[in-house]
Amino acid sequence: MPESHLCAIGTALPPHRLPQATIADFMIRALALDDAAARKLRVLYRASGIETRHTVVPDYGREPADFEFYPPTANLEPFPTVSRRMAAYRAGAVPLATAAVRDCLAALPNVTVASITHLITVSCTGMYAPGLDIDLVTALGLPHTVQRTAVNFMGCYAAFNGLKLADALVRATPTARVLVVCVELCTLHFQKDLTDDHLLSNALFADGAAAALVVAESLGSGPTLALEAAHCALEPAGHAEMAWHIGDSGFEMTLSSYVPDLIRAGIGNLTDGLLQALNLDLADVAHIAIHPGGRRILEVIEQALGLPRAANRHAYAVLREYGNMSSATVLFVLRRLLGELTTANRGERVLSFAFGPGLTLESLLLRVA
Repeated sequence: MPESHLCAIGTALPPHRLPQATIADFMIRALALDDAAARKLRVLYRASGIETRHTVVPDYGREPADFEFYPPTANLEPFPTVSRRMAAYRAGAVPLATAAVRDCLAALPNVTVASITHLITVSCTGMYAPGLDIDLVTALGLPHTVQRTAVNFMGCYAAFNGLKLADALVRATPTARVLVVCVELCTLHFQKDLTDDHLLSNALFADGAAAALVVAESLGSGPTLALEAAHCALEPAGHAEMAWHIGDSGFEMTLSSYVPDLIRAGIGNLTDGLLQALNLDLADVAHIAIHPGGRRILEVIEQALGLPRAANRHAYAVLREYGNMSSATVLFVLRRLLGELTTANRGERVLSFAFGPGLTLESLLLRVA
């Protein structure tokens, strides 16, 4: 049976790049925080491990008189509705996803859009129909016969579902060329709420897109990542600790401070379940690519698995420069890793993790090919 290869990854970011301190100032005004609460919020933002984030909403870096998305009022009322946010999602997601695909294919000059056989779109921050998949067919000039699948509303680990589906398609049909596109506009869903869950999610999430091409053979001149195995686990104790619901004013995130502890408790069994199926252990892994859901998540995984901080350098860099872009984020990490590999790394293993509602823990083992 042929194996599948992740042979190129492209990324794209919206134009508004804001320092964490600037976003914190917006939140303090929008939430009408007193001095004590404002100091606590600034501590939270400084401790996040994030320096800058990108957004499709320019208002987070502007004064109310210059707002485009929110009303220019002190309390942001009338607060944007779900329909307003979904209109903004469609307007922003299509060009951002298109840019990520073009960035991906730019690394493969022998691959044309006409040769793409399958399109998998991944998103949890917006929905409409006819949807993102059909809009991308038009925007990119993909064949109208391209087979389309949408992975919706699964959260930060959903890129793995897209990659696993691509792997199955390529193994079944070795001539398949599968494009996986993740696009998330998390910042459309700011909630004007003082609960810890919303304060934390407002401090972490950002916008971005990533695209990956999965095929049966190497199409470029550099290393690829062969998809060797995947393993998924649920931590039922975290069912209510990380969740994503559609409310009257956008999508509402539940993100408990207990999530890192739950990941710490489950990450060892998750790793063993993945590696033991191939008669490997952690010592056989040369590279780590973790979805940086937050600084504390990266730290507890290092502690639980005995990893040096340097092993997580790509995840820390993505978190620092871009924040948490939900499903797209782990592809940003894998792209950084892929960019530093050479033929000297051939055969080395890459262990990747991502997490999301449920509490779902996903793992993927790749091999440098």
